[in-house]
Amino acid sequence: EMGWVAKAIAIILVIMSMISFGVAIERIYTFSQARKQSKLYAPQVAKHLKDGRLKEAIALSGSKDFRYSHLAKVVLAGLQEYQFQQESGGASLNREDVLDTVRRSIQRATALTASDLKKGVTALATIGSTAPFVGLLGTVIGVINAFVGIGATGTGSIGAVSAGIAEALVETALGLFVAIPAVWFYNYLSNRLEYFNVEMDNSSSELVDYFIKKTA
Repeated sequence: EMGWVAKAIAIILVIMSMISFGVAIERIYTFSQARKQSKLYAPQVAKHLKDGRLKEAIALSGSKDFRYSHLAKVVLAGLQEYQFQQESGGASLNREDVLDTVRRSIQRATALTASDLKKGVTALATIGSTAPFVGLLGTVIGVINAFVGIGATGTGSIGAVSAGIAEALVETALGLFVAIPAVWFYNYLSNRLEYFNVEMDNSSSELVDYFIKKTA
């Protein structure tokens, strides 16, 4: 039977595994919805902007149908800022000042959206990097118990060391079982985040180009 220290370490590893899978499932669902909704959103908002329907584009960007879309959040911030500048007398301001204000608004929205998308992903990195060491701690405890068994019996028979060695092997395997999926999930989600960041940067550039043409 495992000692109380080994049991505590095993419980910690199980909790880490649950957190890892929970975060991964939630993020994969969120990323899937973001990709799906953005794919539907992009051509619709592009059509509104091409036709000069700014209010319709803003309403579309703020729709609940696209609440997971990273592109909608970024574009909405730029459109709202541009509309605010126009309605508050932005037309009398320097054209470059208006564009700079819109750019800053888009940059803030991009940073906030990227941070929101990254939520929980760093936990996977932490779990993936620390789980093997937590398992190693359990391994060390198991080896110590094996030597305690040798000291108690005065012999190195398999019966004296089997319990401690079993603890060590179980803790090692459990640590790897927790760490490997966490690293896989982290790498997959990190790649998706890079893709989303590129999409947001491209959309930001295209929106700024649209406003440059509109204010020319």
